[in-house]
Amino acid sequence: MHDLTQRQIEILKSLIEEYIETAEPVGSETLEKKHALSASPATIRNEMVRLTNYGYLKKTHTSSGRIPTPLAMKFYVKQLMKEKELSVAEEVSIKEKVWDIRDKEQEFLKEVTRNLAEKTGALAIAATDNGEYFISGYANILDMPECFDIDITKTLLLAIDEFECIKTLFAAAQDEDIHILMGEELGPLLSGPYGFVFKRYTTPEKTTGDIGVIGPTRLNYTYIVPTVRYFGNLIEEVARGW
Repeated sequence: MHDLTQRQIEILKSLIEEYIETAEPVGSETLEKKHALSASPATIRNEMVRLTNYGYLKKTHTSSGRIPTPLAMKFYVKQLMKEKELSVAEEVSIKEKVWDIRDKEQEFLKEVTRNLAEKTGALAIAATDNGEYFISGYANILDMPECFDIDITKTLLLAIDEFECIKTLFAAAQDEDIHILMGEELGPLLSGPYGFVFKRYTTPEKTTGDIGVIGPTRLNYTYIVPTVRYFGNLIEEVARGW
Protein backbone atom coordinates (compact mmCIF):
# COMPACT_ATOMS: atom_id res chain seq x y z
CA MET A 1 0.00 0.00 0.00
CA HIS A 2 1.42 3.37 -1.04
CA ASP A 3 1.11 6.52 1.03
CA LEU A 4 -0.93 8.80 -1.19
CA THR A 5 -0.62 12.56 -1.19
CA GLN A 6 -3.68 14.66 -0.41
CA ARG A 7 -3.96 15.64 -4.07
CA GLN A 8 -3.81 12.01 -5.18
CA ILE A 9 -6.51 11.14 -2.66
CA GLU A 10 -8.74 13.95 -3.94
CA ILE A 11 -8.25 12.84 -7.55
CA LEU A 12 -8.90 9.21 -6.70
CA LYS A 13 -12.04 10.05 -4.70
CA SER A 14 -13.42 12.26 -7.48
CA LEU A 15 -12.65 9.66 -10.14
CA ILE A 16 -14.32 6.86 -8.17
CA GLU A 17 -17.45 8.91 -7.53
CA GLU A 18 -17.63 9.88 -11.20
CA TYR A 19 -17.24 6.25 -12.20
CA ILE A 20 -19.92 5.10 -9.74
CA GLU A 21 -22.30 7.62 -11.28
CA THR A 22 -21.57 7.03 -14.96
CA ALA A 23 -20.05 3.52 -15.27
CA GLU A 24 -17.69 5.08 -17.85
CA PRO A 25 -13.90 5.40 -17.81
CA VAL A 26 -12.93 8.82 -16.46
CA GLY A 27 -10.45 11.19 -18.09
CA SER A 28 -8.50 14.12 -16.67
CA GLU A 29 -10.59 16.69 -18.56
CA THR A 30 -13.78 15.36 -16.96
CA LEU A 31 -12.27 15.56 -13.50
CA GLU A 32 -10.98 19.10 -14.10
CA LYS A 33 -14.34 20.35 -15.42
CA LYS A 34 -16.76 18.61 -13.06
CA HIS A 35 -14.85 18.47 -9.78
CA ALA A 36 -13.27 21.23 -7.73
CA LEU A 37 -9.70 19.98 -8.03
CA SER A 38 -6.91 22.48 -7.57
CA ALA A 39 -4.86 21.07 -10.43
CA SER A 40 -4.60 21.40 -14.20
CA PRO A 41 -5.62 18.58 -16.58
CA ALA A 42 -1.91 17.89 -17.20
CA THR A 43 -1.20 17.56 -13.48
CA ILE A 44 -4.27 15.38 -13.04
CA ARG A 45 -3.08 13.18 -15.92
CA ASN A 46 0.33 12.75 -14.32
CA GLU A 47 -1.22 11.84 -10.98
CA MET A 48 -3.54 9.36 -12.69
CA VAL A 49 -0.48 7.68 -14.23
CA ARG A 50 1.05 7.39 -10.75
CA LEU A 51 -2.20 6.01 -9.32
CA THR A 52 -2.24 3.48 -12.17
CA ASN A 53 1.32 2.42 -11.37
CA TYR A 54 0.33 2.06 -7.72
CA GLY A 55 -2.52 -0.31 -8.67
CA TYR A 56 -5.45 2.02 -7.90
CA LEU A 57 -6.49 2.70 -11.49
CA LYS A 58 -6.42 0.81 -14.75
CA LYS A 59 -6.94 1.63 -18.41
CA THR A 60 -9.59 -0.02 -20.52
CA HIS A 61 -9.21 -1.15 -24.10
CA THR A 62 -11.94 1.15 -25.35
CA SER A 63 -11.07 4.50 -23.78
CA SER A 64 -8.15 6.68 -22.78
CA GLY A 65 -9.83 7.22 -19.41
CA ARG A 66 -9.27 5.16 -16.30
CA ILE A 67 -11.45 3.09 -13.98
CA PRO A 68 -10.77 2.24 -10.33
CA THR A 69 -9.48 -1.20 -9.38
CA PRO A 70 -10.89 -3.26 -6.46
CA LEU A 71 -7.93 -1.95 -4.43
CA ALA A 72 -9.11 1.60 -5.05
CA MET A 73 -12.74 0.77 -4.28
CA LYS A 74 -11.72 -0.87 -0.99
CA PHE A 75 -9.68 2.20 -0.07
CA TYR A 76 -12.64 4.43 -0.94
CA VAL A 77 -15.13 2.41 1.13
CA LYS A 78 -12.90 2.11 4.17
CA GLN A 79 -11.36 5.58 4.29
CA LEU A 80 -12.96 8.12 1.95
CA MET A 81 -16.70 7.74 1.61
CA LYS A 82 -19.35 9.13 3.92
CA GLU A 83 -22.37 6.88 4.44
CA LYS A 84 -25.76 8.29 3.52
CA GLU A 85 -27.98 7.06 6.34
CA LEU A 86 -31.59 6.13 5.67
CA SER A 87 -34.06 8.75 6.76
CA VAL A 88 -36.62 7.96 9.46
CA ALA A 89 -39.32 8.04 6.76
CA GLU A 90 -37.42 5.44 4.70
CA GLU A 91 -36.98 3.17 7.71
CA VAL A 92 -40.67 3.42 8.59
CA SER A 93 -41.67 2.70 4.99
CA ILE A 94 -39.48 -0.43 4.84
CA LYS A 95 -40.78 -1.71 8.16
CA GLU A 96 -44.43 -1.13 7.20
CA LYS A 97 -44.04 -3.27 4.07
CA VAL A 98 -42.97 -6.37 6.02
CA TRP A 99 -44.35 -5.88 9.51
CA ASP A 100 -47.61 -7.80 9.02
CA ILE A 101 -45.70 -10.99 8.15
CA ARG A 102 -43.03 -10.68 10.85
CA ASP A 103 -44.20 -13.91 12.56
CA LYS A 104 -43.75 -16.00 9.39
CA GLU A 105 -40.00 -16.47 9.13
CA GLN A 106 -39.69 -17.74 5.55
CA GLU A 107 -42.27 -15.36 4.13
CA PHE A 108 -40.68 -12.48 6.03
CA LEU A 109 -37.16 -13.24 4.76
CA LYS A 110 -38.46 -13.58 1.20
CA GLU A 111 -40.19 -10.20 1.38
CA VAL A 112 -37.25 -8.51 3.10
CA THR A 113 -34.97 -9.74 0.31
CA ARG A 114 -37.39 -8.43 -2.32
CA ASN A 115 -37.51 -5.03 -0.61
CA LEU A 116 -33.72 -4.86 -0.32
CA ALA A 117 -33.39 -5.50 -4.07
CA GLU A 118 -35.96 -2.81 -4.79
CA LYS A 119 -34.27 -0.31 -2.48
CA THR A 120 -30.73 -0.82 -3.78
CA GLY A 121 -31.36 -1.60 -7.44
CA ALA A 122 -29.07 -4.63 -7.11
CA LEU A 123 -29.41 -8.38 -6.74
CA ALA A 124 -30.36 -9.18 -3.13
CA ILE A 125 -29.55 -12.48 -1.44
CA ALA A 126 -30.42 -13.86 1.99
CA ALA A 127 -29.45 -17.23 3.44
CA THR A 128 -30.08 -19.02 6.73
CA ASP A 129 -27.72 -21.38 8.50
CA ASN A 130 -30.00 -24.31 7.67
CA GLY A 131 -29.63 -23.85 3.94
CA GLU A 132 -32.63 -21.72 3.02
CA TYR A 133 -31.85 -19.32 0.23
CA PHE A 134 -33.75 -16.24 -0.99
CA ILE A 135 -32.90 -14.19 -4.09
CA SER A 136 -34.59 -11.16 -5.62
CA GLY A 137 -33.79 -8.47 -8.15
CA TYR A 138 -32.78 -10.42 -11.24
CA ALA A 139 -34.37 -7.73 -13.41
CA ASN A 140 -32.08 -5.12 -11.84
CA ILE A 141 -29.17 -6.71 -13.67
CA LEU A 142 -30.60 -5.38 -16.93
CA ASP A 143 -30.07 -1.82 -15.71
CA MET A 144 -26.37 -2.33 -14.96
CA PRO A 145 -24.16 -1.15 -17.86
CA GLU A 146 -21.50 -3.70 -16.91
CA CYS A 147 -24.02 -6.47 -17.49
CA PHE A 148 -24.61 -5.41 -21.09
CA ASP A 149 -21.59 -7.69 -21.57
CA ILE A 150 -23.21 -11.11 -21.83
CA ASP A 151 -20.19 -12.88 -20.35
CA ILE A 152 -20.31 -10.75 -17.20
CA THR A 153 -24.03 -11.42 -16.82
CA LYS A 154 -23.62 -15.14 -17.45
CA THR A 155 -20.83 -15.46 -14.88
CA LEU A 156 -22.93 -13.67 -12.26
CA LEU A 157 -26.03 -15.78 -12.89
CA LEU A 158 -24.09 -19.04 -12.87
CA ALA A 159 -22.49 -18.13 -9.54
CA ILE A 160 -25.85 -17.15 -8.03
CA ASP A 161 -27.31 -20.48 -9.12
CA GLU A 162 -24.45 -22.27 -7.35
CA PHE A 163 -25.48 -22.26 -3.69
CA GLU A 164 -22.06 -23.44 -2.54
CA CYS A 165 -20.50 -20.37 -4.16
CA ILE A 166 -22.73 -17.99 -2.21
CA LYS A 167 -22.33 -20.07 0.94
CA THR A 168 -18.56 -19.71 0.61
CA LEU A 169 -18.88 -15.95 0.22
CA PHE A 170 -21.05 -15.64 3.30
CA ALA A 171 -18.59 -17.86 5.18
CA ALA A 172 -15.96 -15.17 4.64
CA ALA A 173 -17.69 -13.08 7.31
CA GLN A 174 -15.36 -11.87 10.03
CA ASP A 175 -16.13 -10.03 13.25
CA GLU A 176 -17.26 -6.92 11.40
CA ASP A 177 -20.49 -4.96 11.16
CA ILE A 178 -20.62 -5.00 7.36
CA HIS A 179 -18.65 -7.20 4.97
CA ILE A 180 -17.55 -5.97 1.55
CA LEU A 181 -15.94 -8.32 -0.94
CA MET A 182 -14.47 -7.36 -4.32
CA GLY A 183 -12.15 -8.73 -6.94
CA GLU A 184 -10.19 -11.83 -5.93
CA GLU A 185 -12.03 -11.95 -2.59
CA LEU A 186 -15.07 -13.26 -4.49
CA GLY A 187 -13.25 -16.42 -5.57
CA PRO A 188 -12.77 -18.02 -8.99
CA LEU A 189 -16.46 -18.40 -9.88
CA LEU A 190 -17.05 -14.66 -9.60
CA SER A 191 -13.88 -13.37 -11.18
CA GLY A 192 -14.93 -10.09 -12.74
CA PRO A 193 -16.20 -6.58 -11.97
CA TYR A 194 -18.45 -7.50 -9.05
CA GLY A 195 -18.97 -6.20 -5.54
CA PHE A 196 -20.74 -7.95 -2.66
CA VAL A 197 -21.99 -6.24 0.51
CA PHE A 198 -23.58 -8.27 3.29
CA LYS A 199 -24.35 -8.38 6.98
CA ARG A 200 -24.54 -11.41 9.28
CA TYR A 201 -27.52 -11.45 11.62
CA THR A 202 -28.04 -13.51 14.76
CA THR A 203 -31.40 -14.55 16.21
CA PRO A 204 -32.13 -14.82 19.95
CA GLU A 205 -31.73 -18.61 19.57
CA LYS A 206 -28.16 -17.96 18.35
CA THR A 207 -28.90 -19.17 14.84
CA THR A 208 -27.33 -17.04 12.15
CA GLY A 209 -28.02 -15.91 8.63
CA ASP A 210 -26.80 -13.38 6.13
CA ILE A 211 -28.37 -10.76 3.91
CA GLY A 212 -26.75 -8.60 1.28
CA VAL A 213 -26.55 -7.41 -2.29
CA ILE A 214 -24.31 -8.20 -5.21
CA GLY A 215 -23.73 -6.08 -8.27
CA PRO A 216 -20.97 -4.27 -10.14
CA THR A 217 -17.81 -3.22 -8.32
CA ARG A 218 -19.04 0.37 -8.56
CA LEU A 219 -22.04 -0.21 -6.28
CA ASN A 220 -23.22 2.98 -4.61
CA TYR A 221 -21.61 1.99 -1.31
CA THR A 222 -22.44 5.27 0.42
CA TYR A 223 -26.10 4.26 0.30
CA ILE A 224 -25.93 0.48 0.04
CA VAL A 225 -23.77 -0.09 3.13
CA PRO A 226 -26.17 1.61 5.58
CA THR A 227 -29.16 0.08 3.77
CA VAL A 228 -27.84 -3.47 4.11
CA ARG A 229 -27.01 -2.73 7.75
CA TYR A 230 -30.59 -1.57 8.40
CA PHE A 231 -32.13 -4.67 6.79
CA GLY A 232 -29.86 -6.94 8.83
CA ASN A 233 -30.77 -5.12 12.03
CA LEU A 234 -34.46 -5.33 11.12
CA ILE A 235 -34.20 -9.12 10.79
CA GLU A 236 -32.57 -9.33 14.22
CA GLU A 237 -35.34 -7.19 15.70
CA VAL A 238 -38.11 -9.27 14.18
CA ALA A 239 -36.39 -12.59 14.97
CA ARG A 240 -37.10 -12.05 18.67
CA GLY A 241 -40.65 -13.17 17.93
CA TRP A 242 -39.75 -16.32 15.98
